[in-house]
Amino acid sequence: MKRFLLFFVPVLALFVLLSTSSVFAASTTSNITVQANVVANCTISAGSISFGDYDPAGTNATNNLDAQGQFTVRCTRGTAARIDLGLGSNASGSTRRMANAGEYLTYELYRDSTRSAVWGILANGLNPYAPSATAPNAGNQTVTVYGRVPAGQEGMSSGIYQDTVVAEINF
Repeated sequence: MKRFLLFFVPVLALFVLLSTSSVFAASTTSNITVQANVVANCTISAGSISFGDYDPAGTNATNNLDAQGQFTVRCTRGTAARIDLGLGSNASGSTRRMANAGEYLTYELYRDSTRSAVWGILANGLNPYAPSATAPNAGNQTVTVYGRVPAGQEGMSSGIYQDTVVAEINF
């Protein structure tokens, strides 16, 4: 009988507890605030521009050598951004130059395929260009930069001429 009571009383108590609609006399609620701050952020991945062969004694004595390159910008949606390009590590004043052993080949960078809008020089040495006023989404945006090596640059030694231009995104 004792075993029966040891088993039956707890089972009966559990049954009564579970079968009642509410053990509590009242209730109240409160809200939990959940938040996160989505930050304005942008990244830039620069590419390269390869002009290929410049022939000052032949084709490029009278014809410009054009090329283009691309870089990728990614911003938080709705972030206003501006892209600046520096003058390059071999610039002389406001002239962009590629170097090879102390000799220079001038070139220019443009914002348009007709090469009429120089990605040129402002008072701070940079020229802003925004691929869009604000980022339409958080996806990658490809920005094209157009380059030109002007015709008629004679007197240089053969070899590979290079420069490094800083691409910076401000947001």
